[in-house]
Amino acid sequence: MIQTNEQALVKRFLRQRDEISFRELYRCHSSALYALALRLCDSNADAEDALQNTWIRAAASLAAFQWRSSLRTWLTGILINCVRESKRKRERQAEEQIPDNFPAPAARSALDGISLENAIANLPSGYRQVLVLHDLEGYTHEEIGALLEISPGTSKSQLHHARRAIRALVLVGEQHHERF
Repeated sequence: MIQTNEQALVKRFLRQRDEISFRELYRCHSSALYALALRLCDSNADAEDALQNTWIRAAASLAAFQWRSSLRTWLTGILINCVRESKRKRERQAEEQIPDNFPAPAARSALDGISLENAIANLPSGYRQVLVLHDLEGYTHEEIGALLEISPGTSKSQLHHARRAIRALVLVGEQHHERF
């Protein structure tokens, strides 16, 4: 039922460039896409940029969408690509501007502890993407493999390592908190 309604909205948007149809699609999917972007990105601004770029690309490519998956899955794939491209761009820029002196890491208060969201944010990108897509968004390893262009076995392995890292980070945070 939802997909049929989405197909009608997409057809109307493509045929008439109907802003109302596009707004309805945007309204249906943006909150979930933004929540995912927040988990995959390093800042709110990066998440907002990724969401905006996702919709720009989706509007440009919507005519080629073949409905082999849900619209949400297709949009998620675009979002993941936008996040990856943004991170690669920032990494290239950072490499070009290597500072002469490196700032000392920010001191953490003993009372801060580490939240689950902070632990997820501190995971390496590949681990974070698989963990968020599997455990928080409910995608299967096969779907994750297709979205991230990795094998389902790699997805399973990265999920295992991500969960182990999360446990270690949370445990260290709890032990650190108990000492004070």
